[in-house]
Amino acid sequence: MADHSNPSPVLKLIQPYVCGGSAAIFASICVQPMDITKTRLQLLPKGTSMLSVANGILAKEGLKGLYAGMSASIMRQAVYGTARLGLHREFSDRLKASQGGGDLSALSSAGSAMLAGALASVIGTPMDVCMVRMQADTMLPVSERRGYRNVFDALGRIGRTEGMAGLWQGFEPTVFRAIAMNVGMMASFDQAKQAIKKLNGENMSTTLAASAISASCASLTSLPFDMIKTRLQNQKPDASGTLPYRGVLDCAGKILSSEGVFAFWKGLSAYYVSLLSHPLHHRPVSRAASPQTNVPPFPPHPPLMAVPYSSPCNDCSSLHGCLQYCIQKVFTLMGKSKIYI
Repeated sequence: MADHSNPSPVLKLIQPYVCGGSAAIFASICVQPMDITKTRLQLLPKGTSMLSVANGILAKEGLKGLYAGMSASIMRQAVYGTARLGLHREFSDRLKASQGGGDLSALSSAGSAMLAGALASVIGTPMDVCMVRMQADTMLPVSERRGYRNVFDALGRIGRTEGMAGLWQGFEPTVFRAIAMNVGMMASFDQAKQAIKKLNGENMSTTLAASAISASCASLTSLPFDMIKTRLQNQKPDASGTLPYRGVLDCAGKILSSEGVFAFWKGLSAYYVSLLSHPLHHRPVSRAASPQTNVPPFPPHPPLMAVPYSSPCNDCSSLHGCLQYCIQKVFTLMGKSKIYI
């Protein structure tokens, strides 16, 4: 019988990326309605609320309108989310090893998060451009709509008509947004969880509390860059071929002068709800990256995380349990012994 007690070097390397990317894609599907609401709020005049935008989408486009650009969102997380979460865990583990183990300092955690976010955003920007345009397309008059069929159609058409510059439009604020979000989210999550764990122990309520804190920090630090990114990536040239914004500074200046400083935080409530799920990925990624076969799984999750359903087997008493079981089986077949999510 094969010995599965120790993972192969290849599996050890790819596991945080696979688990992190899977979690990011799953959460992206869940929060897509919030994400598209945020994007449209950023492109509408001030005074528009999150509920009015969501109700407007439902009234005019139906439920499928809340999932416009879903293929781009999934592809974005498959590229950017996988790299961001996997690299952060890889960098963190290497830093911990170099320090002889133990918790990382706030500075080390922030440095790991910044580098992971910046590197991931470099390759993820084209998917970001596609996602923003597909989410906002029905806001345009019918004659001006781009009408991308899916993310691959969008990538091809943008590449043919606008070149590499079009695919990487809004690249700078995308990188700054990634850095700000990862510092606000991952670094604050690590520090908040370490502090709360001393008072509350290692359990689900500790993770949820740390997630709420990190999502707040990430929302406040990264949303201004997200606002500029959305405006740049969605802009179209006028009849003379001139774009509304010449670049990041020009876009920021025009938003500030015409809409005021608080316009940079348009869609904050929807953005916060969207980001609130993402720190939760840190938990499965962390556990998957450093599996401990002698540690029992976490106790059953509360109703929010444990959605009952008709299970074909005894291993899956909840949606979360099913995901854990299926991923564990995959890695077991590949030579992995245990994964605890």
